[in-house]
Amino acid sequence: MRKVTIIGGGGVRTPLVIHGLAQARTALGIGELALFDLDTGRAETIARLGREIVRKLEGGFEIRVHARLEEAAAGADVVLNSIRVGGIAGRARDERIAIEHGLAGQETTGPAGAAMALRTVPVTLAHARVVERVAPGAWFINFTTPAGLVTQALAQNTALGVIGICDTPSELFHRIAEAIGQPIGQLNFDYAGLNHLGWVRRVSLRGEDITERLLADAALLRRLYPADLFDPRLIQTLRLIPSEYLFFYYSQRKAVENQLRAGASRGEELERLNAGLFQQLRVEDPAQGLETYRAYLLRRNASYMKLEAEGESAFDATGQEYDPFEAATGYHRIALDVMTGLVSETAREVVLNVTNRGAIPDLEPDDVVEVPCSVSRAGAHPRQTGRLPDPVRGLVESVKAFERTTIRAALSGSAALAQLAMLENPIIGQWELAGRLMAAMKAADPEHLGYLK
Repeated sequence: MRKVTIIGGGGVRTPLVIHGLAQARTALGIGELALFDLDTGRAETIARLGREIVRKLEGGFEIRVHARLEEAAAGADVVLNSIRVGGIAGRARDERIAIEHGLAGQETTGPAGAAMALRTVPVTLAHARVVERVAPGAWFINFTTPAGLVTQALAQNTALGVIGICDTPSELFHRIAEAIGQPIGQLNFDYAGLNHLGWVRRVSLRGEDITERLLADAALLRRLYPADLFDPRLIQTLRLIPSEYLFFYYSQRKAVENQLRAGASRGEELERLNAGLFQQLRVEDPAQGLETYRAYLLRRNASYMKLEAEGESAFDATGQEYDPFEAATGYHRIALDVMTGLVSETAREVVLNVTNRGAIPDLEPDDVVEVPCSVSRAGAHPRQTGRLPDPVRGLVESVKAFERTTIRAALSGSAALAQLAMLENPIIGQWELAGRLMAAMKAADPEHLGYLK
């Protein structure tokens, strides 16, 4: 694997990815990491941190910043897509508009998720077409949210090998392992759904099904999440263990009430945190910058989901005593698992967002789903998971209908289809409300949403 490119290389996740790449230097054999970002100043700041990481870990590869995507992607073996069209300010605006219309502000679900998708799909497809031209054999690994929707747009409209990644399933698996005091390698999980809309159906420990034992323990069920998200009786009644973002479907009113009480959305708080981070990183030497970055990650991670579930501000959170670079989970870990798998003859299992191909019979073969996959040199192949359980099938089907219509709206530039997509979204579900939301979001961001007519 001679060259890896990160589109959106000035993002706050990039140093974690660089750390993982440097650790996996032997298996991957990377010679060059290319960073492309519209904000080349931010990319240069991140590159300085990255070079310090590579130096300390003896990673052995060069980090270069490029102002043109054609140069950054040329000849790449893997392209990691991690962009935020409109920046964190766009997320904060979307979330504020959602709150003002009585819905929780969250970047991948509800109205803010719809706006995020509508501004992101056209840009991502334009980037992918550049990659098709200058690196046609590259694997295109999508971090960009909403990950399942964006991955589906890529898979259906490009010839690239596309894989979508998210750390939410892996995080839940590790929390289950920690809660029962067992090594993660001894557990097997039956998981299926869509990105940010998935459930664990069965848990096996060394071949023994322990699902009923888990479901019977209400205190244990509360320990499976980063905040107090779900009433254990909900989980016990579903007979399924939901991933954390189901909170925005199952407890939408609670989420928005907590945001109102806190006086902010997660995006608004991160906008302030990120601004402070980059102000420091611009003036600090790389060694000190790494310590500043670690402290930022600890505060950010400690506050995750606290605001929506408990009304707790990120600025009140205190970091735990651990090194976030060495965490067992995270986007960078999933990315490394996938890349290592793609250069190996021996398959490894990773939960990914890939084309369905019958894995979930309730959905279309070309829909992108989030399921366990076998990853090797042959690519990522989904495990056949069977039909979805009755209590969640309708929700998955309606969210997938929303995703399909959102992609159609983004490709056609149709404001009417964008409004229809919001109508199909189970969090919104009203035509007039969808229209008001769409009008407000277009007015707030004409640069990226003005194409919808």
